[in-house]
Amino acid sequence: MKELVEVIAKALVEHPDEVVVTQTGEGKNIRIKLHVAPSDMGKVIGRQGRIARAIRSVVKAASTRENIRVDVDIDD
Repeated sequence: MKELVEVIAKALVEHPDEVVVTQTGEGKNIRIKLHVAPSDMGKVIGRQGRIARAIRSVVKAASTRENIRVDVDIDD
């Protein structure tokens, strides 16, 4: 799941080298934290959070196939 979030985020931002994705948790519950450059924060969140919601939806669909629960947090 970490790789999926990283690929999506790097495709959206202007500074892909500053994208940092960390994964914590074990077993069925995983938390993924996404950190991007401050200038790219708006691109990752989108208007009214639409892009962030879409990222979470894609990750949720992928995690459902693997029978795990993944939470995606976007750090500023």
